[in-house]
Amino acid sequence: MSIPNLASLLKQTDIEDHDEVLKAAQSALKQAKTDQNAQHVRVVALLKLDRFDDAIRAFEAGGDRLKEQAALEYAYALYKSGDPARAATIARAGDARGHRHVEAQASYRKEDFRRAAELYQQLAVQLEDDAEADLRINGGATDAQLEWAGCGELVQRKKPGREDLDAFETAYNAACSSIARGELGQAEVLLRRTRDLCNSLEDMSEKEKQAELLPITVQQVYVLVRQGRAQEADELVKSIDATSITDASTRHISQVNAIAASASLANPFMAQRLLAKDGEVLGSDQPFDFQISILRENRHAIDLQSMKYGGTADSTAEVISKEQGPSLDRYYNSLSVVNAAAHAHTTAGKEALKQILPLLEKRPTDVGLILTIVQLYVLTGNSASAIALLEGFLNRLEQSGSAGEGDVRFAPGIVGTVVSLYNSLGRRGHSQTELAKAAVHWQESPKARPAGVVHMLKAAGRVLLESPDAQHQRLASEVFSELHQLDKDDRYAAAGLLAASTNEPSQPQTQSLQSVDSLIAGLDVDGLENGGIAQPPRSQETLGNIRKRPAEDTKPKKRKKLPKSRVPAAFDPQKKPDPERWLPLRDRSTYRPKGKKGKARQNLYSQGAAPAVDSESSRPGTPATDVVRGKQQGGGGGGGGKKKKGKKW
Repeated sequence: MSIPNLASLLKQTDIEDHDEVLKAAQSALKQAKTDQNAQHVRVVALLKLDRFDDAIRAFEAGGDRLKEQAALEYAYALYKSGDPARAATIARAGDARGHRHVEAQASYRKEDFRRAAELYQQLAVQLEDDAEADLRINGGATDAQLEWAGCGELVQRKKPGREDLDAFETAYNAACSSIARGELGQAEVLLRRTRDLCNSLEDMSEKEKQAELLPITVQQVYVLVRQGRAQEADELVKSIDATSITDASTRHISQVNAIAASASLANPFMAQRLLAKDGEVLGSDQPFDFQISILRENRHAIDLQSMKYGGTADSTAEVISKEQGPSLDRYYNSLSVVNAAAHAHTTAGKEALKQILPLLEKRPTDVGLILTIVQLYVLTGNSASAIALLEGFLNRLEQSGSAGEGDVRFAPGIVGTVVSLYNSLGRRGHSQTELAKAAVHWQESPKARPAGVVHMLKAAGRVLLESPDAQHQRLASEVFSELHQLDKDDRYAAAGLLAASTNEPSQPQTQSLQSVDSLIAGLDVDGLENGGIAQPPRSQETLGNIRKRPAEDTKPKKRKKLPKSRVPAAFDPQKKPDPERWLPLRDRSTYRPKGKKGKARQNLYSQGAAPAVDSESSRPGTPATDVVRGKQQGGGGGGGGKKKKGKKW
């Protein structure tokens, strides 16, 4: 009797246990190892049982035919087993909606957040059988990662909506986005909202709630430490049982935050030991790149606190040497700062400059090193040297002619540093020129733009509008026109384009702006003019500490009575004093010189007076250039000085 086909057998039975399905598939494969359907059922059962490594081995045993037939399952198995790059490639080849889901998840894990956000936006257009809440959760997590990766301009919603505050998962993602943007106050409020929503769930057990609350608490500790509230963070750390965190990366981050928040752990050697021990158990469960970079910086900071200057300098220099030419990579530039701190033995000011400046001879294009020296110059009050150093570096990049070095030259952070230094010294024209050059550069290369270029172009357009140069104003108009084309809803770009327009503005150009009538509706112009300058409102608590300016006194002030000791003997209070009594006698209008010489000298002081004629008996005055230290030089013999007296014994 032939063995019935597995598919027909499964149709005739009602098996809900995945272990039973797996046993049935394996029994069928013992009779026919090449049964394609049995192999497919086996890998599906293994995936349901979370046995992802066994599923990969089953795919390898089944060959290419099984991988083609079950491409979706194969991509999912690769994603769950730690190979997201290959999973995304296989899932992209499929056309089904499930392939899009797996590709989005794999792209997220391999940190291709742009592609993940694009896929989730496509899936959200047509929900089909997907739950809208699940797509909102995954999309919110992707937006948070875009913020951390420096691609915040791709995030469509910056503020959480009302629907985001209805579930603790979406509220948690909104809190993470706020942390990435540096909005710590809002993040703290959202994290508290997340805890309340999680605790209010009735379909979760207490054990499941505690598992969900652990990462939320870890984020709260981070926010409190960033806000400088170390004592509150230390108290919150005590409520966390790090050993109960199943995710290895989250457990390690929790340990790092606990060390940062601890007020008692002041021994850097102990902190170094704890971090090294906890980091060994990560294995394949690695954090994201931005987290790994921060963890490395923490280890370097502890090494410097442990006074391991030589080892830190050597290890960081070895990694920095692998990067050829100037780079905007955050990892290498942060290592340059650590390397400089190790050479300076964590000192600052002029002592640090003496140790760090010689490093420029070996690494003249190191962006991190140059910015470190610029910061030290600014801290010592030597902004002129900082500008000179930065201008020399930028000139070398301009003369190279390389496209990559040009992007480094006009990076938003570097341009912002130069402009800030110029503004600190009042060089407004230099700032306008620098921003104009940066705007021209990024207009010529619109495709490959790093994060922050849009904000820099907005700042450049605003500054160039204030320039009296017609070329700068024309460039500002081009910048705002381009920004308006990129985003029709950007009010800043629309307002800049309107300000730069010399002709009558068009309707599409101003449709995103509020009309003047709507802005001034309900305002009493006459009342504002009569009321004068408005003062900010003050609370009743602070009114007692504020000294009010007294009203202007229009009454004539009484003359103060002088004491008798200061009144002259011939003083007449009824007589008006001479207004020129404070001037020297010869400068008063009533002064009349006496004698022939006095009158002649007075004539010399009068405007338009003719010089007096020297008489034969008059002796010419001594020239001013011949007088040195009060003694006459040259002239007849003998000299007129007195002889020195002999020394008395």
